[in-house]
Amino acid sequence: MDDSKEPLRVGAAVRRRRRALELTLAVVAERSGLSVPFLSQVENERARPSMRSLQRVADALGTTAVELLAAADPARSVAVVRAEEAPGPAGEARVRPLVTGRHQMHALEFTGDHDAGREFHHRNDKLMYVADGAVEVEAEGRAYRLGRGDTLYLTGGARHRWRATVPDTRVLVVSVAEYIEAAEDPRR
Repeated sequence: MDDSKEPLRVGAAVRRRRRALELTLAVVAERSGLSVPFLSQVENERARPSMRSLQRVADALGTTAVELLAAADPARSVAVVRAEEAPGPAGEARVRPLVTGRHQMHALEFTGDHDAGREFHHRNDKLMYVADGAVEVEAEGRAYRLGRGDTLYLTGGARHRWRATVPDTRVLVVSVAEYIEAAEDPRR
C-alpha cells in the first residue's frame, strides 16, 4: 500500500505544531482569523481545511502549508515496508527506513559502513541491534564491541558514534521521534 494514495491527516500536524509552540486554539484562531470550533474540527480530523485556510493556519503557526502537509500522517495505522524497497546496490553503505511517515517511533536499517566520525546526539532514547556483522560503538567515553544479535540501548542525550567492523554489517536503529517529548524516568 502506498502512502500517497492514503488521505493525509493534517489535523495531527496542526496540533503537534500548535502544542510545540505552546499556543491555545484561541490564539491560533485570533492570528488566523478562523474560528476556534473550526480549528478544533481540523485538529480532530472532522473538517478538512481548504489550501487557503491551511495557509492561514500555517501563518499563525509560523510555518507553511507545505510544511504542515509534509508533517501530516497518513490516515492508516498499519504500514508495510517491503525488503525489496532497500535503496542502493549490495556492497555499498545504505540506509533504509523501516517505518514510513511521521510517527512516534523511527526505525532505520543501516547496511555497510557510514561516516564513523559523525557523532550522534538524540533527544530521546535509542536502541541499536546488530542483525549481521559487527560494530564498534563509542558512547559517553566508553567503547563497546557488538556482534550479531547484540543490542545497545542509549538513553536520551547520550552522545555516541559507531562504525561497522565487518563488510555488509546490518544494524537496526529504533528511536523515539525527535518531536516527541519523552517522559522523564521517575527513578532519575
